[in-house]
Amino acid sequence: MFRIKRMDIFILQSFVPLFMMTFCICLFIVLMQFLWRYIDDLVGKGLGVDVIAELFFYAALTMIPMALPLAILLASLMTFGNLGEQFELTAMKASGISLLRTMAPLIVLMVMIATGAFFFQNNVLPVAQTKMWTLLYSMRQKSPELEIPEGVFYDQIPGYNLFVQEKNRDTGVLYEMMIYDVSKGFENSSIILADSGKMSITPDKTHLFLRLWNGESFENIRDAGASNMRNVPYRRESFSQKDIMLKFDANFNRMDEQGMRSQYVGKNMTELQASIDSMSHRVDSIGDIYGTALREYPYMGLRRYDSKTDNEGRHYKLRRPDVALARPVDVDSVFRGSSSGVRINYLSQALSKAERTLEEYKYKSQTMAEEQKLIRRHAIELQKKFTLSFACVIFFFIGAPLGAIIRKGGLGTPLVISVFLFIFYYIIDNMGYKFARDGKWEVWEGMWLSAAVLLPLGIFFTYKAVNDSAVFNKDAYLNFFRRFFGVSEVRHVEMKELVMAEVDPKVAVERLAALKAETAAYLSHNPEKQSYADYWTRGYDRDSLHRLRDNIEATVEYLSNSREKLVVLKLMDMPILRSLWFQQPSRRTWLSRLMIVLFPAGVPVWLYGRKTQTDLRAELATVNKVADELIKLIDKD
Repeated sequence: MFRIKRMDIFILQSFVPLFMMTFCICLFIVLMQFLWRYIDDLVGKGLGVDVIAELFFYAALTMIPMALPLAILLASLMTFGNLGEQFELTAMKASGISLLRTMAPLIVLMVMIATGAFFFQNNVLPVAQTKMWTLLYSMRQKSPELEIPEGVFYDQIPGYNLFVQEKNRDTGVLYEMMIYDVSKGFENSSIILADSGKMSITPDKTHLFLRLWNGESFENIRDAGASNMRNVPYRRESFSQKDIMLKFDANFNRMDEQGMRSQYVGKNMTELQASIDSMSHRVDSIGDIYGTALREYPYMGLRRYDSKTDNEGRHYKLRRPDVALARPVDVDSVFRGSSSGVRINYLSQALSKAERTLEEYKYKSQTMAEEQKLIRRHAIELQKKFTLSFACVIFFFIGAPLGAIIRKGGLGTPLVISVFLFIFYYIIDNMGYKFARDGKWEVWEGMWLSAAVLLPLGIFFTYKAVNDSAVFNKDAYLNFFRRFFGVSEVRHVEMKELVMAEVDPKVAVERLAALKAETAAYLSHNPEKQSYADYWTRGYDRDSLHRLRDNIEATVEYLSNSREKLVVLKLMDMPILRSLWFQQPSRRTWLSRLMIVLFPAGVPVWLYGRKTQTDLRAELATVNKVADELIKLIDKD
């Protein structure tokens, strides 16, 4: 029977609060990005708080697929970073609990979250997206709030431009007004000038009522005059009071959701699949019709198919046999036998027919392209139902091992790493989305590109964390490059205060003499200069070099017990031999043969290898020299 252990409860209690906090933070950030993007459609419309709150509620639901993976990544990084920083993970590993066992309750939680994310994407998100986009488009259609500025023309009233020199904010009276009415066209425009006026909106908020005092109006009456008159008549009117009613809808009218519900953003998985099947069938049918019409198109005035009717009254088409020509058609004879005008007419007709055919097929191609693009958009939305769930699991297997490796809690380092990884994921995901949308890749390839890129990263971090590998230890990488490129190391030997085994001078001299003999043998066995072929087939024997290096280290370790300070100081001059791949690349036979065949390609490696061999011979010469000096210091008698 499965039992939840205390450690599992501790891990869940450490993760869940952080996850809720990071999810709210991430959702707030993406909502601010949404507000920044659509701020122009909301400001100055006089929208109520309830309408804006409703929009933000549906926008928050729509933004969950973007905020959820980032929240999981950040929360898992912080959780395991805190556990590593407080040595909780070290205590668990010391108790025999592996990292995967520590992650087990959260893995179960991630599976539950991924399952919930799938059902959210399939059932809740289409409704939320439908309501959000319908509400946003309705807000875009709403007229802006009427706020007449001073000293500038106001053009937010459809068909009118209004100028007010000054206004009294207490009484609402406008002074020095100028109204341009261009609702009937610029040529039939009218102008109204007034000393003052007052503006109000009708109770039903569908019209704007203006009462003007002491002014004049000028109206173009071109329609009343003859069309050939050079001077256009106009009408002038003076008034002490004039009332004008302008059409201005200030209400907020919601659009019908059914139009957005029929789009791909408002469909669940079953509806998307049904739409894809129906559109694919329609595209195939249209393509079959176009192909049949192309095959049956008459060329050179000859029809390729004859219409037949069988005994039952069914119509079918029978292909005509190919026309056998006694001799090739001489097209040039048609031109030679006609006048220049007729030839030009032939060419003009042929060019016009070719252009008409080209335009026709372009239109058909664009129609098919739009249909296929709509199919891809539906397929993309269908794949999104699964990619979010998979992204949640992948980000957990990136964040949790990475937190265990870096062992840094809080919001500092985890936040930086999370933002960097999420930006990387967002770029890859957008690139795949655009490739799939434009038809350059298959839809499933584009939509699963980010998962294919991040999955190996999650496996790598999990493997490294389980095996306690030093992924972010810069010293490990520096040591690797030092060993690979042969950066020399300095030997450090200190005088020992307590010596457990005394150094026997006779034994020390014998070991130094044997070391000299082994060094000389190695130098004689490996020639100083090697040709290109000898370098790739033989090189310097690294196995013998390893034995010689071990002998040097053993001799140094033995002599470091000496009570003679000069001997200990001289040991620091003994070089540390470096065994490099460049000294003997022939350990890989296939590579040696390949480099010999591809002669120019291996020349840079050969030159650098020659340099490492020269440095090695210099180090071995130093070994002999230091050995001689040590023998003199030890064998004083």
